[in-house]
Amino acid sequence: MSREVDLDITGMTCASCSARIEKKLTRLDGVSAEVNLPLNSAHVIVESELSDADLTAAVEKAGYGATVKTTSASGPEIVDYDPRHLRPRFIGSLILAVPIVAISMVMSWHFPGWEWIVAILALPVVTWGAWPFHSAAFKAARGRSTTMDTLVSVGIIVASAYSYITLGRAVADGYGWQIPATYHVWFEAAAAITVFLLIGKLTEDRAKSRATAALKALLGLGARSANVLREGTGDTRAEVQVPIDELVVGDVFIVRPGEKIATDGEVIAGHSAIDEAMLTGESVPVEVDLGDAVTGATINTSGVLEVRATRVGSDTTLAAMADLVSRAQTGKPAVQRLADRISAVFVPIVFAISALTLLAWGLITGDWAMGLHAALTVLIIACPCALGLATPTALAVSSGRGSQLGILVSGPEALESTRSIDTVVLDKTGTLTTGVMTLLDTQLSDTDFAVLARLESQSEHPVARAIVEAADTRAESQPAKQANAGLGRTAASAGDDFENIPGGGLQATIDGAEVLAGRPDLLRERGIDVTYTSDSVPTGATIVALAIDSQFRGLTFVSDEIKTGAAEAIAELHSLGIDTVLLTGDNAQAAEVVAGTLAITEIRADVRPEGKIAVVNELQARGQAVAMVGDGINDAAALAGADLGIAMGSGTDAAMAASDITMVRSDPRQIPQAIRLSRKTLGLIKGNLFWAFAYNTAAVPIAAFGLLSPMIAGAAMAFSSVFVVLNSLRLLRFR
Repeated sequence: MSREVDLDITGMTCASCSARIEKKLTRLDGVSAEVNLPLNSAHVIVESELSDADLTAAVEKAGYGATVKTTSASGPEIVDYDPRHLRPRFIGSLILAVPIVAISMVMSWHFPGWEWIVAILALPVVTWGAWPFHSAAFKAARGRSTTMDTLVSVGIIVASAYSYITLGRAVADGYGWQIPATYHVWFEAAAAITVFLLIGKLTEDRAKSRATAALKALLGLGARSANVLREGTGDTRAEVQVPIDELVVGDVFIVRPGEKIATDGEVIAGHSAIDEAMLTGESVPVEVDLGDAVTGATINTSGVLEVRATRVGSDTTLAAMADLVSRAQTGKPAVQRLADRISAVFVPIVFAISALTLLAWGLITGDWAMGLHAALTVLIIACPCALGLATPTALAVSSGRGSQLGILVSGPEALESTRSIDTVVLDKTGTLTTGVMTLLDTQLSDTDFAVLARLESQSEHPVARAIVEAADTRAESQPAKQANAGLGRTAASAGDDFENIPGGGLQATIDGAEVLAGRPDLLRERGIDVTYTSDSVPTGATIVALAIDSQFRGLTFVSDEIKTGAAEAIAELHSLGIDTVLLTGDNAQAAEVVAGTLAITEIRADVRPEGKIAVVNELQARGQAVAMVGDGINDAAALAGADLGIAMGSGTDAAMAASDITMVRSDPRQIPQAIRLSRKTLGLIKGNLFWAFAYNTAAVPIAAFGLLSPMIAGAAMAFSSVFVVLNSLRLLRFR
């Protein structure tokens, strides 16, 4: 049986680090792992008897720190970037590097013995200032590996050591304090490289922190404590404040006006209005009463509520949302896996190119000093860090921005799927329509309608609820007449031998009579003659036929409204070049009304639940890449079987579990928005990778031919990483 473990990783600085850790973990028996550089984390799937300690030991053996990530009621913990250890080094190095570079570069400032002054100023820069790079390189060497820090550290050390040795040679040659111009020193290159790299790391860390800000904000939405009712003396109950992580299912807690609801639960006393803006984006509070479900982290705006906890800890809606966002940030699309394989071997290749550059210059031109200059430039400029940042930063920003918009993407595989989608299949009820049915008309007598309501009272289907509510309203408005008809409160008058016929209807024994209700086709399949004319059916109505003891009694008509924004959603899908298909178990006439109103290009009506996956498969067999949008249990198979599954937020857990993208707000306009966000993210990832590859491909030969100085190489290398991160942050402006 497999299990999943999340690790917090410390000490990673570049793509080579994450690739090495991933390699170490996946070498363990029955382990697969994905390491995320911006999140400083690893997601590990273990299919063996290995313990958490075995996993952390493997990471530590590679030269890095690892602890098992804790999961609270609000979801996974996120490690903040702390710039405090870099900022003093940067400020100190900058103060010293300015005179070093100025004196070295301005010929008129070359006073006698200036090299010694520069050498003294450079010493703390290349040791204390560059210590984070030296330390990381040493850890990598101890773990028998090389990283970007190895390139940087070796470059700084070689440039500095060469310069100090040159000064020593000059003294040994008898020149003393005044060094001839023929003795080249590169203190300015070593100092400038250190400063540029520190600037790059500080900017990169700040940008990566912004990339994960949305997830951290989501995690911060949850309540920190709950006022739980505990049994007191006698019949009294005492109110005790407990930390949110100590809540258990069944605990009853009090929520006062202005307070956050501690966890998912059910209202057992009180009436109030709940602000669900964090969950749905809707600014209008939702009224809740006895028996209504409430979601943790939403805000109670008016009355006092007593709530019984139904989900706690990592099972809550908020934790599930945060976990989904975190998972989306951790995964890798196929194009990034190729980049990872390249970056894993990139550093040794760069060392080889650097060595060949030195030998080529020395053996061909005889200019070993220029050869060393070019070799150092190759070491500094050829950094695979941008390759490692290209995907995770874009995913972090995208998933964070998506969570702000109410769009939760399960992972990078879903992003890749959106690229090829050319057909979207949309379930009608609950997706394009409100799913809140109302009674339009009935042909039944009061007595038969009473029987129908008693049968429908055993179902939670929107059609059933509409009929039961209409019956209850009649019972309240005409109690004497309805009582004579046998129609009281329907919930208290259910039948026996109840059976729910999937996609067809309901049947039960009521007062000794066999009662069957549902689609007209269902009754016809049972040999019951159901006849009616299309003129007798209200426009767009859903039809419910009733038979008692195999005798057709008449039709009842219900309908729901098209959701606000549905027409805009369909129009935008068409503008993206995507065909639309309306899929419904309803009759063709009702489907045609909705399709006509929304300009949907294809209709599949009278489709039973088991037939939805068949429709998806049929479209796929025609060569179409299909996205399925649904919200119910009967949509789960089609959602899972489609190339891309999109679940509406008002739907069931089964639908959301089977989907690739979840729409928290249940707004149809989010369907094209999610596709646009996914496509834009994938495009940005590819753009980042192209830049990273192009930079390294172009920079190494230029450096090898001696056309760049090490100082410029350091600036270019730092800029490449910063560019990739800042480019990803453009997704924060997505609308």
